[in-house]
Amino acid sequence: MEISLPPIPAKRYFTIGEVSDLCGVKQHVLRYWEQEFTQLRPMKRRGNRRYYQHHEVLMIRRIRDLLYDQGFTISGARNKLQELVQVERDRRRLGTQGLIDLDLSDDDGIEDHLEDATDHAETTALTTLILSDDDALQILRKELVQIRELLN
Repeated sequence: MEISLPPIPAKRYFTIGEVSDLCGVKQHVLRYWEQEFTQLRPMKRRGNRRYYQHHEVLMIRRIRDLLYDQGFTISGARNKLQELVQVERDRRRLGTQGLIDLDLSDDDGIEDHLEDATDHAETTALTTLILSDDDALQILRKELVQIRELLN
């Protein structure tokens, strides 16, 4: 019973009501998932209002898919998300290690760009995991093209 979810608008922050509509999940369920999934930590402002970022909306959609469409339990979905994060960390560590093995000590500018690229990769790693394989490949391709441009 997969329902079609609306596209996520290009905004920096989303209220809990907006996320509820975008993900097809009630607000009380989102608050409960915050307790169950440590990766899900929306920013809270005055009055304890929650503000979700784009990557958190994607994560909620992934959690919803695991629970509602794939039939995982809460603990099973939690384990699956942790497993995906660990795989991405390992892949990123190996990719970063390969870049570090290159002799780039002659040009400090390149090292700074690589450091920035690594920081960016860390912040987008979970987002990449949550996306479909096609979307993740497109994002990865764009990042690789940017890295290649920096190296040229």
